[in-house]
Amino acid sequence: MVLETRHRLGLAGVALAIPAGLWVLWHFDPNVEGNPFPPCMFLAFTGYYCIGCGLTRALHALAHGDLLRAFSMNPLGLVTLALIPLMVLWSAGWNPRWLQPLMKVVMAPKLWLAVLPAYWIARNLPWYPFTLLAPG
Repeated sequence: MVLETRHRLGLAGVALAIPAGLWVLWHFDPNVEGNPFPPCMFLAFTGYYCIGCGLTRALHALAHGDLLRAFSMNPLGLVTLALIPLMVLWSAGWNPRWLQPLMKVVMAPKLWLAVLPAYWIARNLPWYPFTLLAPG
């Protein structure tokens, strides 16, 4: 009973957060001076892009329907954003057979322990094609 109430509260929170986030991303442009979004502290301190650099601008572009621009800001972020609903549904017990090969890979921590650091390093390399991973 308590778990069911927590699930309902969680779903209600998501149901409120998504439209609120879309509204903010629709009305405020993170590309302009004076926007309400915080800058990346890692980039400010080190001069290097973090894994999430460009994600706010990618979500802004996505909210405006510009998929190519969004992908250019943070390719891994967009791919992960597409996978998250499937991963949540899989964890909640929705396990269709056709999804098993993909979920076997993306639900393994080993994948993320390899992909995230590799992406972090690769997007900071100054050579083509790695420069394509840098935001913007």
